[in-house]
Amino acid sequence: MKILIDIGHPGHVHLFKNFAKEMQRKGHEFLFTCRQKEFEIELLKAEGFTFKSFGSKFNTTIGKLFGLLKFDLLSIIQGLKFKPDVFMSHGSPYASHAAAILRKPHISLEDSGNWEQMKLYLPFTGAVLTPDVLYEDLGENQIRYQSYHELAYLHPKYFSPKGNATRILGLEPYKKYIILRFVSWNASHDKGHGGISDEEKSKIINYLSEKYQVFITSEGVLPEKYKPYQIKIAPEQMHEVLSGAEFFIGEGATMAAESGVLGTPAIYINSIRRAYNEDQEKYGLVFNFQSEEGVFNKILELEATQNFENTFKDRREKLLADKIDITALLVWFVENYPESKETMIQNPNYQYNFK
Repeated sequence: MKILIDIGHPGHVHLFKNFAKEMQRKGHEFLFTCRQKEFEIELLKAEGFTFKSFGSKFNTTIGKLFGLLKFDLLSIIQGLKFKPDVFMSHGSPYASHAAAILRKPHISLEDSGNWEQMKLYLPFTGAVLTPDVLYEDLGENQIRYQSYHELAYLHPKYFSPKGNATRILGLEPYKKYIILRFVSWNASHDKGHGGISDEEKSKIINYLSEKYQVFITSEGVLPEKYKPYQIKIAPEQMHEVLSGAEFFIGEGATMAAESGVLGTPAIYINSIRRAYNEDQEKYGLVFNFQSEEGVFNKILELEATQNFENTFKDRREKLLADKIDITALLVWFVENYPESKETMIQNPNYQYNFK
């Protein structure tokens, strides 16, 4: 089987990498396509995948309309060259459109629920797999599973921290550190939303830097005053670093969720709600704020947690016990598609074969 996977975000490389490696071991062939947004190309290279970059994304409204046409065309061209049996993505309109034109199935994963994006790809998608906690009803082709995308690559079967985070960061072995994440607010779904004000960022950083080493990862260019805190590591090392952090604070939903499944407490500040982040709050791993109000007090509350390390380790174990291995489910689903779709519709509990 030949599979073309379109990548729209650095996290999508992680989402599909273990699936692709397992499928490659079974003899299946892959091509990844992407646009350069942040670290997509670096991650694809680090994993050793064959890929084709379509260039940079566009940030303006007119640019995005032009990009839709451009990237659709480039996806069709790559489809004609590679001749995939199936297209896959995390909600890519380009992959779904190319699949429809080339009369091939498109299987999507989805956990964000951005309707401005979903309405572009859902009509051309044969199956869309989503966490069971996703608020949105995506119709008859939606397959719900009890897990998160982040467990496709941070489940203990696929990721075990090596304990060398401080070495990667150039710190003394027992130095405590905090990771902060700021987003650029350029995505279409970011319009009209917000996170942490510059004033609050300064307040948080000034407080934390007196007690911890502070590192900032940013989707956009950091202001000069924050550049001394900018993290400088290879993107594939980020999960090791997140696993060793005291806690995470940021506007990025994915990194907050990644922190949570690693057992690193996370404070997510963004007016955009994410179902998977809110589900993790039930386990006491991710704390969600739609504005900056209350964030500073939550930092103080986390610092006062008794038996800190074991408390969050136990919470993580409870989460893992409830979730399935989404990578194993995906391997079965794609190899047996479309019969697997009918199996999941008729018997959703079949997913528990992949615990």
